[in-house]
Amino acid sequence: MKKTLLVGALTGAFATMAHAQSSVTLYGLIDAGITYTNNQGGHSAWQQTTGSVNGSRWGLRGSEDLGGGLKAIFTLENGFGINNGTLKQSGREFGRQAWVGIKSDQFGAVTLGRQYDDVVQYLGPLALTGTQYGGTYFAHPFDNDNLDNSFRVNNSVHFQSANYGGFKFGALYGFSNTGGQFSNNRAYSVGASYAWGGLNVAAAYMQLNNDVNNLAQGATAPGAVTGDATFVAGRQRTWGAGANYTFGPATAGFVFTQTRLDNALGVNAANAGTAATLALPGGGARFNNYEVNARYALTPALSLAGAYTYTDSSIGGVNPKWNQFNLQADYALSKRTDVYLVSEFQHVVDKGTGIGAVINGLNMSSTNKQVAVTAGLRHRF
Repeated sequence: MKKTLLVGALTGAFATMAHAQSSVTLYGLIDAGITYTNNQGGHSAWQQTTGSVNGSRWGLRGSEDLGGGLKAIFTLENGFGINNGTLKQSGREFGRQAWVGIKSDQFGAVTLGRQYDDVVQYLGPLALTGTQYGGTYFAHPFDNDNLDNSFRVNNSVHFQSANYGGFKFGALYGFSNTGGQFSNNRAYSVGASYAWGGLNVAAAYMQLNNDVNNLAQGATAPGAVTGDATFVAGRQRTWGAGANYTFGPATAGFVFTQTRLDNALGVNAANAGTAATLALPGGGARFNNYEVNARYALTPALSLAGAYTYTDSSIGGVNPKWNQFNLQADYALSKRTDVYLVSEFQHVVDKGTGIGAVINGLNMSSTNKQVAVTAGLRHRF
């Protein structure tokens, strides 16, 4: 009898130890709001919106301790619209993220699957559109630099270093997964950041090489960004750098990005996070984005954030220039639930034929101006 009790106790102890060495977490975020826009296609609009700041999602993340400072890690993350319950990211079940890998405490992590590029990973946190302080509607025109995560990279291998005294770096390669097409329908990126005291600086580069006839195929087709690309273009090159500084309850920052397109045929409206379809001339296009931003915690519960973005561009012989002003007020009801009010004003000049003001995530204005105001609720779990 005593032996039976001893064996039972040891079995329970080992089971507890095994459980403690691995973990799986269910998490998510739900963002819903009411948005007023003064002009969408020539009409004012009231809408119940989803993801006005952060895209609604749920996911699973986990790790297993392998010993010797190594861990097996994974993330599966679904994106959905709270207004109608449908899948986002072209109907993918885990369209936001789907990857597995190995992490070393000393060297970093290698992961494989559908992942964010290094412009998003390293530069995104310095722009308000890539954070909880601005998000979707604060994006640069058409989210041309992907700082608002309009697409992810399929078939990718990603290395992210450990933190070496505040310095981190990473590199990603997304395979075409097609025989004889190694250098086509692929993507790659590199990035780095450094944090010291209140200072954060980062820089990153990303390139997509595409067969423009492949981009519109379904989500299950091969290709690094097939069924997910913002632009229908043979090549996209995006680079940028930025810095912010935190002093007390305030943070101020600046981000510059440039996106160049070759053989540019159009903007893929559904994947650019906007309902504005725009044909491009088939040659080159360029977007330069300059963002100045700041945020301030008035109290532990109440915060304010704002940004101004100037974008100058060259598109088929015309040179549109976008000016966008963004403001957000956020009040935390608890650690997991907050309410917010965001507003945006965009003005575009030298807009050319077919180009109007277009706040990311909304239909294009029939004029060169657009105003939007959203009252929303976010809950994290």
